[in-house]
Amino acid sequence: MTRTTPRTWVRAHAPERPQEDPVRRDAGPSAWRAGVRRALRGVLRPEPWRRGPVLAALALLLGLVMLLHASITDRGGLGSLVETFLPWFGLFVPPLLVGALWRRSAAAVVALLLPTTVWLGLFGVLLTDKSHGAGDLTLVSHNVGADNPDPAGTARDLAASGADVLALEELAEPAKGTYEKELAKTYPHHAVLGTVGLWSRLPLSDTRPVDIKQDAGPLGATKSVEEKMGYQRALRTTVATDHGPLTVYVAHLGSVRVMPRGGFWTGSRDMGARALGEALAADRSERIVLLGDLNGTTDDRALDSVTSRLRSVQETAGGGFGFTWPASFPVARIDQILVRGVSSESSWVLPATGSDHLPVAAGISW
Repeated sequence: MTRTTPRTWVRAHAPERPQEDPVRRDAGPSAWRAGVRRALRGVLRPEPWRRGPVLAALALLLGLVMLLHASITDRGGLGSLVETFLPWFGLFVPPLLVGALWRRSAAAVVALLLPTTVWLGLFGVLLTDKSHGAGDLTLVSHNVGADNPDPAGTARDLAASGADVLALEELAEPAKGTYEKELAKTYPHHAVLGTVGLWSRLPLSDTRPVDIKQDAGPLGATKSVEEKMGYQRALRTTVATDHGPLTVYVAHLGSVRVMPRGGFWTGSRDMGARALGEALAADRSERIVLLGDLNGTTDDRALDSVTSRLRSVQETAGGGFGFTWPASFPVARIDQILVRGVSSESSWVLPATGSDHLPVAAGISW
């Protein structure tokens, strides 16, 4: 039998001590600092900066495209196409970030700061609601669609919108009588020239056409519906308000076409924008409103001659991007309300009608 000393016996039969929790032992400011140091050592190692070179290059390219979009050639309409869908470029950032984290690429994560910063600089302001109230006058503009299967229903919806001044574009000849009949009770004053018209609760005067020099479209292309309807697609009139005269333009610029060989064709739209810009530059009216389907966004360089003289109500008093086309899944705001000499109080998009565009509305004040 082996003899056990008292000390040995005590160690053998003593209750087992719980092991000390290393996390608890290191808890406190010192542990936090140690964690930061470990993270910095991990980032400063060369390996994370060597991973994901393709992801980093794509992130930088994305940022440069958004930053330098105005320098992209417009040959074949490329620049116009990029600027039309520029807000959607931000959707590439999340998948690139996921890829960078998966690859543990510090270089790609840092490179993504460029497109993120540029996108927020361009469009961050649109993410907030900038409306101030209803305004003194409510404006509505709608491309009602030449192929609209229910013009009477569309007219009733627009009459119920509360608009004081209502602009319609792409008025097909067979449907003009329907709109005039359905809107007559709400709007005692109206003017129609070619394929555009204005309905108003307030008196109108000095209505005249505006020559925006629309042509027949690209050679060899099938004519669009509105081209078949005719080329008188803009008017100017004066609305009599309690605060004085308000000059109102209604315009429908030419279609943008995708050609198999010619690329993104914008000739008719661009020509119309320049002509409309010249008319606005020559107009000495104190207060001007432009309502219409411009077939382009306010980011599109083709509309510079117009947007440099008027400001968008959506950008100054709206919330979000206010996309209007196509109505089933809007991806671009090509229907605009632009103003000068009045204050933009609110801007919003109305529910869908039978058209392939959504109506746009705005409240303005003096």
